[in-house]
Amino acid sequence: MPERSTIAALYDASTAQQTEREADDRPTRAEAEEAVRTLLRWAGEDPYREGLLDTPRRVVKSYDEFFSGYAIDPVDTLQRVFEETDGYDEMVVLRDVDFESHCEHHMVPIIGRAHVGYLPGRRVVGISKLARVVDAFARRLQIQERMTAQIANTIQDVLEPRGVAVVIASQHHCMTTRGVHKVGASMVTSRMLGAFRDEVQLRREFHALAGIGD
Repeated sequence: MPERSTIAALYDASTAQQTEREADDRPTRAEAEEAVRTLLRWAGEDPYREGLLDTPRRVVKSYDEFFSGYAIDPVDTLQRVFEETDGYDEMVVLRDVDFESHCEHHMVPIIGRAHVGYLPGRRVVGISKLARVVDAFARRLQIQERMTAQIANTIQDVLEPRGVAVVIASQHHCMTTRGVHKVGASMVTSRMLGAFRDEVQLRREFHALAGIGD
């Protein structure tokens, strides 16, 4: 497994390259607001009627929140760990982590819930940090399969536990409010690493503690 310093260097290099591209290519807020007006006109609306005058500003402001994950370093989020655990080596599970993401194909919401577990090695991390890692990846344009893998891989790389388990269940508005219109359909993905991949009983215990299948 790569050393933590190697992982950090690779992530920092990737982030720096992305930041450089954003600095060169990212439009101004005024340009973003004008793009919203263009979409309103394309939809058949008048962006200058009273009810829509402030809509471009509101949409761009909402995008700041929807896609705030691009500004969050999930590796850094997990850096504050605790090693004084009195030898605790049983499963740690954070269940029912609600999130909102957006489908990268149609830019409509993905609303779901994540369950995250790991088997500590030498250290544990505050549970709020696990929720923040979920948010860091959710608040980007996503596909659920990649998001599930990103959460699990990051926890595995940084904490170096004996295993990581992530299960995500969500509804995709790209298929509930458009397209096939299958309201109520949900998608479930999982990523099992280390001991969770190798040992069926551990997976069952994780599912029980997370309340999956209740």
